[in-house]
Amino acid sequence: MAEQHRKRTLDSGWFAARSTEVQFTGTQLTTTHPPTGPTSPWMEALVPATVLATLVKNKVVPDPFYGLQNEHIIDIADSGRDYYTFWFFTTFDCKLSSNEHCDLNFRGINYSADVYLNGHEIILPKGMFRRHSIDVTDIVHADGTNLLAVLVHPPDHPGRIPPQGGQGGDHEIGKDVATQYVEGWDWMAPIRDRNTGIWDEVSISVTGPVKIIDPHLVSTFSDDYKKAYLHTTIELQNRSSWTAECSLSVQVTIEPEDSIFLVEHLQSQNLSIPANSRVQYTFPELIFSKPYLWWPNGMGKQSLYNVVISIDVKGFGESDSWSHHFGFRKIESHIDDATGGRLFKVNGEPIFIRGGNWILSDGLLRLSKKRYSTDIKFHADMNFNMIRCWGGGLAERPEFYYYCDYYGLLVWQEFWITGDVDGRGDPVSNPDGPLDHDLFLFCARDTVKLLRNHPSLALWVGGNEQIPPADINAALKYDLRLHPYFESKDESSKPVGDLFPTPSDPSQYLDGTRIYIQGSMWDGFANGMGDFTDGPYEIQNPENFFKDDYYNYGFNPEVGSVGMPVAATIRATMPPEGWQIPLFKKLSNGYVEEVPNAIWEYHKYIPYSKPTKVHDQIQLYGDAKDLDDFCLKAQLVNYIQYRALLEGWTSRMWSKYTGVLIWKTQNPWTGLRGQFYDHLLDQTAGFYGCRCAAEPIHVQLNLATYLIEVVNTTSEKLSNVAIETSVWDLEGTRPYYSLNENLSLLPKKVAPIVEMKYPKSKDPKPVYFLLLKFYNMSDKSVISRNFYWLHLSGGDYKLLEPYREKKIPLKITSKVSIEESVYNIQMHVTNSSEIPESRSSTVKPSDGFCGTQSLETPHCSVGKEHETVLFKGIHECFSGKSDGLKVTEIKGSDVGVAFFLQISVHKKDYKEGEDTRILPVHYSDNYFSLVPGETMPINISFEVPQGVTPQVILHGWNYNGGELIYEVV
Repeated sequence: MAEQHRKRTLDSGWFAARSTEVQFTGTQLTTTHPPTGPTSPWMEALVPATVLATLVKNKVVPDPFYGLQNEHIIDIADSGRDYYTFWFFTTFDCKLSSNEHCDLNFRGINYSADVYLNGHEIILPKGMFRRHSIDVTDIVHADGTNLLAVLVHPPDHPGRIPPQGGQGGDHEIGKDVATQYVEGWDWMAPIRDRNTGIWDEVSISVTGPVKIIDPHLVSTFSDDYKKAYLHTTIELQNRSSWTAECSLSVQVTIEPEDSIFLVEHLQSQNLSIPANSRVQYTFPELIFSKPYLWWPNGMGKQSLYNVVISIDVKGFGESDSWSHHFGFRKIESHIDDATGGRLFKVNGEPIFIRGGNWILSDGLLRLSKKRYSTDIKFHADMNFNMIRCWGGGLAERPEFYYYCDYYGLLVWQEFWITGDVDGRGDPVSNPDGPLDHDLFLFCARDTVKLLRNHPSLALWVGGNEQIPPADINAALKYDLRLHPYFESKDESSKPVGDLFPTPSDPSQYLDGTRIYIQGSMWDGFANGMGDFTDGPYEIQNPENFFKDDYYNYGFNPEVGSVGMPVAATIRATMPPEGWQIPLFKKLSNGYVEEVPNAIWEYHKYIPYSKPTKVHDQIQLYGDAKDLDDFCLKAQLVNYIQYRALLEGWTSRMWSKYTGVLIWKTQNPWTGLRGQFYDHLLDQTAGFYGCRCAAEPIHVQLNLATYLIEVVNTTSEKLSNVAIETSVWDLEGTRPYYSLNENLSLLPKKVAPIVEMKYPKSKDPKPVYFLLLKFYNMSDKSVISRNFYWLHLSGGDYKLLEPYREKKIPLKITSKVSIEESVYNIQMHVTNSSEIPESRSSTVKPSDGFCGTQSLETPHCSVGKEHETVLFKGIHECFSGKSDGLKVTEIKGSDVGVAFFLQISVHKKDYKEGEDTRILPVHYSDNYFSLVPGETMPINISFEVPQGVTPQVILHGWNYNGGELIYEVV
């Protein structure tokens, strides 16, 4: 994130009050009658956040995300705008010396504001997505306390929610330049204050006479990316009454490894800046030999340089300094001839896009670095490589982009247009978009300047399922036109450096490096012509994702399905009447219709059945007995559903598809659809289904053809590799086994290897487990592991119900390290049930522990001819010292697969009825299964609140009551 010299963030010590309850003017509040504390009508305020967030914090209104409590909060359409017009007040100190200037900065206010500082009024213009920087040098008390009051007004057109709800309510919000989801959607209840508030960072910054404004950093390359050029253009403002003689410098550093710090470049330039003027300056390009490149998740390392620009003024010293991390990378895209989809390349390498749609982190805009860090790491943990910031949500914040840069998530950023609200809704809505087109364009340009230096930012898109009005669209196309260097598909066809074919430096463009697409279903997305050809958004038969007729276009920007969380989340976010599971209504056509309770319906539950097309996927496992049973079976379906979705798309990589974005990855509230983790930050099993399917190198079963395939999305050829296929039945025996050795796979290819013949064999079992392992033959290290539970065609999983009674023994070895309040636990979970004779090994795993953090699964089960290496990986890993180890054994006398194991972290001491979970937790894997003798390494990382003692619990299909497997003593 960009950092300015001597900047101080004002994120605490705020008070708020409803404007109609405050009897003083802004001038009085900031001179003679300031609030002295949280006494009525004043209350402690959340800044940045929204009015509603402050009201919830102070329990003035109930939590709108709990149960049906949102219905008990008055909507702005009924209360009027004055009800949600609020004063915000704080104080700050600001020490100024001679020739220094102080700026008061607001990075985002919704929707307009009257600012009062020490009795002086400043009117801020409208627009949710614009920055405000006010020179308050002549207003601040340089040697005392400053009083700041901000009167925040809601959007001009907050709209009304029709009785039937709908996408964006009555669409009136589209007349403003603001978030559109706030009137409610098919996945979201209305936000009563329409996100009114000081919703983004407030700060003060002090500079000398010359200020640095919005530097633009651009990288270009030559010699097959062995040489890089850094182009830099900045704006400089001289606020003094005399010509400033300046020395402008840029320093570029990198830490390629821990404790190694390299200064790559340090360059200085002398220039004169006239009095009271703003000038643009372009540095001579900096040349880097063999640069460290920034790569998306799954393609390589996210190398980040730190760029520091500073300016010294003669007779004053350092006047201002600006820093930002920077990644050397080039992003290109074109419409692929073979698929019709948009194909992206990073640093010349094609990347198959697997990612998800994103609305925003929290519907009350309680945005924080900590939550963003978790959000984005979760996406990286799922092996995703792109996030689409949907047009009805936010222009995301620099903190969001920082973590996308850090974890390697490409970002598709849309502007604030949606089909439902801007011309294509029911009823037909605002065909000319927002009322103030100039305001929209100002906010768009300001957003580009705010975000353009982030390497993760991949493309700009005009709107969701709609294009902006013609004049806005034309202006964006012009403003975001590409520099000629970035128009080239052939890296070697354009000269770089001092030999650009045009005199303009690429950093002199508003952006110039990223393509602008006019809408989410145009130009290589969906059918490319704007027809509604994204989706579907409901439960599917898993095998359908692999079929030729499933989706006919090369890149699907939205495809969604179910998203039921775990039972603990339902209990934590709903009263007992919300714990009732759906009624399963049998229809005359043999299908089942789910009838959810009123609270689930309010929280936008998607059924696990689609009468006439998809039989109820939960009932495939038998009748759900209660909430716990229903949610557990829902996790089984979540895992299968989303793994199949991604595997089906990846099976046609480059031949039919160039990418897919799932609708959606999370909810900004306690919704019950389209999510891989809930609003409390607990993952569903679908999270781990995605993690499995989106591995860079992946072995999978094509559910339509039963061919075993290997996907290699990397740029490396694979050789001397093998696939082990084993089938396990419910009796703990292995009726099928095969080994395919000496394989070679080309980079960026999908290779069908062999048909999985077990279902065609004599007397196949109606329900069985399939374990695929793809491994290096040289050291038996596993590259990819994939575990399926399957039934014969036309069957179901009901035989798994009595399988729950089997007691499968487990052995868990744990090692913990604690750094302040952060726990890192390394576990090895072993299915210690008896290995069939045909798989016996002369090498048994020891009780030692390996401190490695590798997420590879130790290889096992490779047949008689490989007995001496069956447990080589395990033996090597467990051969170290045993200091600090804890061994837990779960007794059991049965032999078989330990099915669908889930680890969770809880408070040891808690009150009755309290949600005991510690969240969030990062797991290297979860909802996993182990065949007899198999060991899985699991790494767990989490932060513990002060005074809380954690314990780790294991649940599973065979361990319904939960087993304590680790506890801090």
